[in-house]
Amino acid sequence: MSARRTLPPSASVAHAGEGAKLHAPSAERNAAAISEALREFAPETGPALEIASGTGQHVVAFAAAMPGLNWQPTEIDAARRASIDAYVAEAGLPNLRAAMALDATEAGWSAQQAGQALIVLINLLHLISAPEARRIIAEAAQALAPGGRFAIYGPFLRDGQATSEGDARFDASLTAQDPAIGYKDLAEVEGWLREVGLSLHPVRQMPANNLFLVGERPG
Repeated sequence: MSARRTLPPSASVAHAGEGAKLHAPSAERNAAAISEALREFAPETGPALEIASGTGQHVVAFAAAMPGLNWQPTEIDAARRASIDAYVAEAGLPNLRAAMALDATEAGWSAQQAGQALIVLINLLHLISAPEARRIIAEAAQALAPGGRFAIYGPFLRDGQATSEGDARFDASLTAQDPAIGYKDLAEVEGWLREVGLSLHPVRQMPANNLFLVGERPG
């Protein structure tokens, strides 16, 4: 996602913590549920890449829950990379690397990240445009190893409609700030995943009206 894009304050809430750490209340709330869902789909071993790792709270939980995977967090924002590295250093997990700078909306990054057993994307699609979302999905599909899986978590429209008043208000606040962004429709995103050759696992319902999607590259 472009670092120049201005988002409403509610789009990504993170507070200053100890040292370089940033603390996102939403990440603290949903880390366990996302980890549980990931464990059902994740390969047991291999490299795992998280796109837009944010504060770093999620990837630490993932690395602890799935020790057979070697986790690489990524983030476009330097302050958030510093936060990720602070959490990584504190966790001291052997399967968790320091943060890497990556703008996953740019074309071509899959060539340097090929062979991933798992790629994870959390709460980003509604903050970027449809062309950027499609580029991330296309690059992720290319970066997967045969049999690798791409997991997407976040809020979606269903048949063009928000499923709660809160989601409708948040989506409206996003599009008011930038008409190019906002919630994506579930069927549309599933179509984008199929277009790049990924087969879909059943959609999993998650807390707070979020969904968990998994696309798999044929083995």
